[in-house]
Amino acid sequence: MNDSRTSADTALVIGITLLTVGTAGIHLQLNFLDPVFILSGLGYLTLLAALYAPVPRLARYRNVARWTLIFYTALTVTLWVVIGERTAIGYADKVIEISLIVLLLIESRQLR
Repeated sequence: MNDSRTSADTALVIGITLLTVGTAGIHLQLNFLDPVFILSGLGYLTLLAALYAPVPRLARYRNVARWTLIFYTALTVTLWVVIGERTAIGYADKVIEISLIVLLLIESRQLR
């Protein structure tokens, strides 16, 4: 049973990583010269690094990084609803971001 738990945790980390890198990539390639999109993409990557980088000094901040990533992602979804362009890539990115929030909440619940 412990092996399946480890496999599930690994799958969760891989899913969170792929979704975060995916949405970061979308933000970085959209309007590449627009600093807002560049900073948004870099924000995702920075929070992902804070969450999973194998740096012992970051270990105590992982929960803060997780919740910050959840709120950061929710903020980008909210801002898109308010002022974003309704394009196919925009809708696809929102699916990615909402899925990311769900996986982060599942991970948070499992770690309690």
